[in-house]
Amino acid sequence: MLIQKKPSWFIPENEATAESAYLNRRQILAAMGFGIAGGMGILPSLAEAAISGIPAPRNPAYQLDRDITPEDDATTYTNFYEFGSSKNIWRKAKRLKPDPWQVTIDGMVEEKIKIDASDLIAQLGDQEERLYRHRCVEAWAMAVPWTGVPLEKLVKFAKPAAGAKYLRFETFLDPDIAPGQRQRWYPWPYVEGITMAEARNELPMLVTGIYGKALPNQNGAPLRLVLPWKYGFKSIKSISRITFTDERPVSFWEGLQAKEYGFWANVNPAFDHPRWSQKTERLLGSGDRVPTQLYNGYAEQVADLYADMPQERNLFF
Repeated sequence: MLIQKKPSWFIPENEATAESAYLNRRQILAAMGFGIAGGMGILPSLAEAAISGIPAPRNPAYQLDRDITPEDDATTYTNFYEFGSSKNIWRKAKRLKPDPWQVTIDGMVEEKIKIDASDLIAQLGDQEERLYRHRCVEAWAMAVPWTGVPLEKLVKFAKPAAGAKYLRFETFLDPDIAPGQRQRWYPWPYVEGITMAEARNELPMLVTGIYGKALPNQNGAPLRLVLPWKYGFKSIKSISRITFTDERPVSFWEGLQAKEYGFWANVNPAFDHPRWSQKTERLLGSGDRVPTQLYNGYAEQVADLYADMPQERNLFF
């Protein structure tokens, strides 16, 4: 018999919104012709999103201890340096054309694959929705419903060699549509990396949707990574390449300033950023400041990944 210990943030299913009610509401609205506008009217309609399996059933095992962030806040206040350093980049991000979108899977794998993002997700199986916290290293936070597939499914699909130790993620490179990539002092394209052990954990997701709709461009369409226990800059957007390797990747921000944005980047209020405190965070929408939680509240799921590592600054930056 498998006995699972409930995480501290778990709430009973009977206290969560019923999946049938959640989906029926969307189906009714879609039938009435309402797309449920969000992100300043630039999100796709439900009918368009349904083609890719969105909305998807919510997994009741992943719940929140705080209110879901208002959709407009989460979709119009976001970092995407490819389109500029301002938080208000959703207009510029309209230039991105996320369909079709080719993703390359290569490196230490059984066979190199180049596949459209929608076909890749279809190969990985049914999508699901999870409620996750998101914590930016800049000390703002949100709580949103993400739709996608567990990253561990991608690992199994790729069939990596036994010697593969890391996953290296790379985003697109096209300065013609992404004006931020014309800034030559940045090491484009954006690169991120995690360990194989982190990739096989239950929490990481390859994400295609948010708020029951396909990802808007500014949130990383068509395919992004979500790592809820890490600072948000680790959650690379608009993924175009995934490489399995035995060499630790040097990520985009680590290459720029390793003392502030290190490889591990796990949320920990005990270690301040060199320029500000990490003890509290500001919630988008309400503006309330709340205490920052170790591993962003997911210690029960991920602390064992770092049990043999010294609790020193570079573990978290």
